Amino acid sequence: MGHYQLFSEQKIPASVEEVWDFIASPQNLKEITPDHMGFDITSKHLPEKMHPGMIISYKVSPMLGIKMTWVTEITQVKEREFFVDEQRIGPYAMWHHQHHLLPIEGGVIMRDIVTYQPPFGPLGAVANAVFIRKQLATIFAYRFKAVEEKFGKFG
Repeated sequence: MGHYQLFSEQKIPASVEEVWDFIASPQNLKEITPDHMGFDITSKHLPEKMHPGMIISYKVSPMLGIKMTWVTEITQVKEREFFVDEQRIGPYAMWHHQHHLLPIEGGVIMRDIVTYQPPFGPLGAVANAVFIRKQLATIFAYRFKAVEEKFGKFG
């Protein structure tokens, strides 16, 4: 069973504090997720900021509009530098998502590294080649635009 990685990087014309406050707030996840994903947070009483051990549950429709439960755990947080979320229940056999912020002149680089393994062994590898990789690229392209609308274009 193969695993895959997706890398995304975006320069943002804002301070580390501003970007961190936005991305470290679970309530903002829906704002940067395409509507067609049917993304809804189902956790009750979420704190304003992520912390290690925090569990967040969602409903998503990754394929054919079929609603699925997705549960992630925030496993690591280094304030204003990075956090990691890992799937506990959901559509992937494995999902590990690193979110990094790096200060640069004039703003911040937001870098994501997603390591994932589709379900269903060899069939998952085919599904990744046919649509999963493309779907993830579409989701991150949407997020890029949503973040640009929120903070502006860099340079």
